[in-house]
Amino acid sequence: MPQPRNEERRRALADAAIAILAGQGSHHLTHRTVDRRAGVPAGTTANYFPQRDDLLDAAARRIVELSVTDMTTAAAPTQTGPPSRPDLAGLLGDSLFAAATVLRERYLAIYELLLEATRRPRLAETLATLSESTVQSTLALHRELGLGTTRAQVEAMVTLYGGALYALVTGPGAETITRDQTRALARAIVTGVLGD
Repeated sequence: MPQPRNEERRRALADAAIAILAGQGSHHLTHRTVDRRAGVPAGTTANYFPQRDDLLDAAARRIVELSVTDMTTAAAPTQTGPPSRPDLAGLLGDSLFAAATVLRERYLAIYELLLEATRRPRLAETLATLSESTVQSTLALHRELGLGTTRAQVEAMVTLYGGALYALVTGPGAETITRDQTRALARAIVTGVLGD
């Protein structure tokens, strides 16, 4: 039986799955808990995502979709020319601040998925594909901004950004994180990868 194609409903179910992953952990993610969280009739999630792995994949893909949209939007402010390295650090610092505060739930969910992927090969494969997509999107964005960063430099920045974000998201509450703190981390990332 083919899965329903209502994309708005699929996104809403994936968003509910993300909220459950972030708030309760992967062991609480079931079709029924997603149905309840999304406020849909029992069985709806199973119609869209018949296997639990389908649901985990959908949550991972939705997180990447949202993150790429946020990254593109953040880099869209009007520029009169290519951004300088401090501008790149500013973009990264503001992104890190938003990810660790306003978007904290999303990143708690992705860390749950990463742990779950150590036991689920299909999810690990999905996350590897999505990770490559993130590097490609970041590299394309750097090109649009007129930056000459190499793939290796982008991969290094993505890795360091992920480590900094993990420390911020899993550490003390979001209320203790400051924009100055995330901008300092971003400057260290950019300087560490691109040099002075």
